[in-house]
Amino acid sequence: MRMAMKGIRLFVLAIALIFAAQAYSQEKEIETLCEETIQDLKGNILPFWMNKDVDPNGGFYGFLTFDGRPRSNAPKGGVLNARILWSFSSGYRLFGNKEYLELANRAQRYFIDYFIDKKYGGTYWIVGADGAPLDSTKQTYGIAYGIYGLSEHFRATGNNESLQKAKELYIAMETHVRDSIKEGYIDAFTRSWGRSSHIAYKGRATKTMNTHIHVLEAYTSLYRVWKDAGLRQRLETLIHLVSEKLYNPVTHHLILYCDSDWNSLDDIDSYGHDIETSWLLSEAAEVLGDEALKVKIDKIAVDMAETALKEGGTPEGGMIYERKGTHYQRELSWWCQAETVLGCINAWQITGDEKFLNSAIKTWTFIKTKMIDPVYGEWYSTVSDTGKAMKKEPKANMWRCPYHNSRMGYEIYTRLKRGEGQN
Repeated sequence: MRMAMKGIRLFVLAIALIFAAQAYSQEKEIETLCEETIQDLKGNILPFWMNKDVDPNGGFYGFLTFDGRPRSNAPKGGVLNARILWSFSSGYRLFGNKEYLELANRAQRYFIDYFIDKKYGGTYWIVGADGAPLDSTKQTYGIAYGIYGLSEHFRATGNNESLQKAKELYIAMETHVRDSIKEGYIDAFTRSWGRSSHIAYKGRATKTMNTHIHVLEAYTSLYRVWKDAGLRQRLETLIHLVSEKLYNPVTHHLILYCDSDWNSLDDIDSYGHDIETSWLLSEAAEVLGDEALKVKIDKIAVDMAETALKEGGTPEGGMIYERKGTHYQRELSWWCQAETVLGCINAWQITGDEKFLNSAIKTWTFIKTKMIDPVYGEWYSTVSDTGKAMKKEPKANMWRCPYHNSRMGYEIYTRLKRGEGQN
């Protein structure tokens, strides 16, 4: 009897030691992930933009070659400038670095002075190197990023001008862009808010996934700092639109292109957008503070992340771009990898399932070994499906920016290092 009891105690002790060893191993993996991503953020990503992209004639260069050389006459995109504004505002808010504040203030001033349309409201899509409007189209995607960047600047600095301009852009969105009958937000308009020819998918997609997920992101950011009842209602509606109109509960993918009646126009799965939206939806529901909605959304988030990993993930830990019909675009874009890390961290925090944490670490390992440019800095924009860096692709243009990969570092710091949640 005594021998049997001793054997049971030894067995229980062995099991406890195994669990303790596993917990210690996981803690070390998380610690390493935090240290490495924050080092990349502070020592690589942000310094690249600080040292390479500041235009002495005002604002930021609109184009950098793969080796960081600027084209001084390149047009400047509103999306790029707003993303730079967001990136350095977040950096200052979290780390208190005065150089980050200087860049955030520079981006705020330039965006307000040159990208906001003083006559009709909203934002210009593109200005010239001298700041004069080149494309005055009102694209909802670009206005959303203005709200996103300005509200984060207010959150970081308390600058009331930024909050006021963010509110004005929100009012313009609700006045001119929102479809008050069938809901959602129309993609593009002329400068004076007439219907524009800049409509996606052969001029038929008046409502798109990409626009809606970034309006969701912008309204989430604005609601953090401005608890307006109307904005709260719009944010809640956006969560429902993305999770019910644009999310397919059978495939666990987002619908990319819709007409005005929310009918899907094509068979495309965009894996990076899916896994990005998974955590953006969770974030929005959390900021809204509706626990029942958060439970519902978190289930969708986990399903989306799991499906994206299963269908778009590579054995090395990368995330390919998309599937269109039977064709797969297998290149690995920098932003898809950053969003994969975040989507996996979010799914792990929701479920506690280690497979998601392991996937995040695996993708970060892929980023370290294949995506980070050890010669010229920042990340390569694209890596081929065989792991070869496409070294001639630009480091900055209308779309290429510091926002996706810097945000990955900020979110990991906030969620895992600092441990204060997202709010």
